[in-house]
Amino acid sequence: MDFQFDESVDRRNTGSMKWDVAKGELPMWVADMDFRTAPGIIEKITGRAKQGVFGYTVVTDEWYQSYQTWWKKRHDFEIRKEWLVFCTGVVPAISSIVRKVTTVGENVVVLTPVYNIFFNSILNNGRNVLDSRLKYDGSRYQIDLDDLEEKLSDPQTTLFILCNPHNPVGKIWERETLERIGDLCSKHHVLVLSDEIHCDITEPGWEYTPFASVSENCRTNSITCVAPTKAFNLAGLQTAAVIVPDDHLRLKVSRGLNTDEVAEPNVFAAIAPIAAFTCGGEWLDSLRDYLWENRAFAEEYIKKEIKGISPVFARATYLLWLDCRNMSGSSTQFCHFIRSHSGLYLSDGNEYRNGEGFLRMNLACPRQQVEDGLKRLKESVAAYETWAEKQC
Repeated sequence: MDFQFDESVDRRNTGSMKWDVAKGELPMWVADMDFRTAPGIIEKITGRAKQGVFGYTVVTDEWYQSYQTWWKKRHDFEIRKEWLVFCTGVVPAISSIVRKVTTVGENVVVLTPVYNIFFNSILNNGRNVLDSRLKYDGSRYQIDLDDLEEKLSDPQTTLFILCNPHNPVGKIWERETLERIGDLCSKHHVLVLSDEIHCDITEPGWEYTPFASVSENCRTNSITCVAPTKAFNLAGLQTAAVIVPDDHLRLKVSRGLNTDEVAEPNVFAAIAPIAAFTCGGEWLDSLRDYLWENRAFAEEYIKKEIKGISPVFARATYLLWLDCRNMSGSSTQFCHFIRSHSGLYLSDGNEYRNGEGFLRMNLACPRQQVEDGLKRLKESVAAYETWAEKQC
């Protein structure tokens, strides 16, 4: 079936955070897609909207079954119904869990560079960020396990937030690596909170490993946040699930989510996951093919046409992590110059901590938009080098 991913959808003047930009600017920053979602989801939502009554909504058995069936079929992970707790989003869940399972002044470990909103969830709640820097060999990222253990062994460290797959570098963590993380966290009595929202956006033929599926340590000492919102472009519907296999931990998490008033769905948040996970599979498979064609096109274009920048190898997410360390000045300066010169709006690597010298580019858009963005980038790189020379 042709899902028309090449079709441009005009999102200006719709209240879109991504597209609330000046005329002529091209936003390729925040991680939402410019594609219409799966037809089955649109049909389900519009059908419900036509009823015209939008009262209080409960989580149905269908909601639980859709998550269970999808994870078993797609990720070979059997989730028990009682492990699942509804939440209005992965970020609200993370913030609530940080408040509930840690205390003010304690350390939360993250692997940097990493999704910048983690820092808000930690710092806004009076906890400390303890970052373990990923090792980069010029092509791929790996975890520095010795450094990670040093951070986990700090008596003030009580929580480790894992990004699996990893945003922004697009890394699918190997099962052996996840098992090692689980062992280290168990050894040092540190709870694991795994953000797995990007799990369904992987290179065709490659799959991620759910952290809780790896071992008994990983299952009993973890909380996992998942959602259909990233893969099916549903972020505005505010819907997610928290997976907590341990009974006592789940009770604590559930109380926190309810106290923070993020545990009840709106009418569309309750039905969208059901539609996504029961009839969105074909659409998602086609989307992954299209995204990796976009990635291949972008990588080839950059290698041939843009000097001083190289794409970082990735097998997950629709985000292209660009190595710009050969460019003059800071990545913040470079990012601002690109936007002012060509209107191309990218994300500065410094937002993610230890991302100096890198930029992030969202490839989840029609091919012609990717081409436009790359041409703007090429023009800006040439102009930036001339400008930088004059500053010396």
